Amino acid sequence: MPTQITQREENGRTYLHVEGEMLLDDALLLEKIVGTLEVESDNVVAVDLADLNFLDSDSAQVLRRLKDHGHCHIEGIEFFLQTAVDAAERNHQ
Repeated sequence: MPTQITQREENGRTYLHVEGEMLLDDALLLEKIVGTLEVESDNVVAVDLADLNFLDSDSAQVLRRLKDHGHCHIEGIEFFLQTAVDAAERNHQ
């Protein structure tokens, strides 16, 4: 299933809802979108991954960068996704 990213604004926050499978190109696009939103808006950006079916390790590293940046919150991570992000963090250190 291709990656779908939808955006909504709520309570001073911009939510990016991600569905489908996330490969490196998708994660880099998401990173670019977050960067653009940070420049164009004062809203905090939240990435909702609750409906993500697959995440590769390269994408997990990009998500880790987004989280470390401090202006992006990662939400809705299921157990296996959290494991992938944790593995990327270990590889990053």
